[in-house]
Amino acid sequence: MNAIVENMITRRSIKKYRPDPVPEELMNEVIEAGEYAASGMGRQPCIILAVTNKEVRDRLSAINAQIMGREGDPFYGAPAVLVVLADRSANTYIYDGSLVMGNMLNAAHALGLGSCWIHRAKETFNTDEGKNLLKDLGVEGDYEGIGNCVIGYAAEEREPKPRKEKFVYYIK
Repeated sequence: MNAIVENMITRRSIKKYRPDPVPEELMNEVIEAGEYAASGMGRQPCIILAVTNKEVRDRLSAINAQIMGREGDPFYGAPAVLVVLADRSANTYIYDGSLVMGNMLNAAHALGLGSCWIHRAKETFNTDEGKNLLKDLGVEGDYEGIGNCVIGYAAEEREPKPRKEKFVYYIK
């Protein structure tokens, strides 16, 4: 089996992380994979917030938990969060942002890191606190949060769920 396809098949969403920081060189490789995701007409409407600052990471986690109406860490203890935002003016922005997320999830696995797509980025950056964070970072424009790609070293292995029946219909 092709190594790239095997990587895609063996990747799992990790829900428990070791506290070890992600080395900068690995983080940069994951980010670069996101930067090279396909986008409609090559517009590249996405940006990535690479969050390793524990205070900011914990604040984003707290906002996410509050939106969910739960306590705890919805980022599962991952030490780094790669937030994908996309410019709403591109008619394919949601799809483009989703491809960035997918590339980063697969790249993390290929590099020996665990990852998981955590939702509620849209809601997070619709809050005043989320908008202020973007403003403080100098991010200008009409961006929507697409997803939070949490990454780190997995503290546990996960087995795949069996694939559902009738997943594919062949039309010949």
